[in-house]
Amino acid sequence: MVRISSLAATLALAMSVFALTPNTAGAKSVGAGNGTQFTTGGCVADADCQSACCAGITGSAVGICSAAAASTQNGKTGCGFVDPNAAATIAAAKAQVAKQGFRRVVRAVRGE
Repeated sequence: MVRISSLAATLALAMSVFALTPNTAGAKSVGAGNGTQFTTGGCVADADCQSACCAGITGSAVGICSAAAASTQNGKTGCGFVDPNAAATIAAAKAQVAKQGFRRVVRAVRGE
């Protein structure tokens, strides 16, 4: 019996080490609602994702863009996640973009 509980504790620790978190490189697309967020990027609803699938992460109020076929794997709760704290999530994503220093640069095209 002790072996089983030790194994369970080891597995629980291993799972916590590999917990899912959205990739912050796509912070600018969180909450945009225009389908530009890549797979593994954060989302507040399906409309954010290129795959049209914002999956919840078990045990958190966080969404992650996922392929529909993988939306229930590795602790994800399936497509259709809607962030109950969307305003705070979007504000945090905007702060992340500012921290990363991303900005859009538009350059004029020179005529021939």
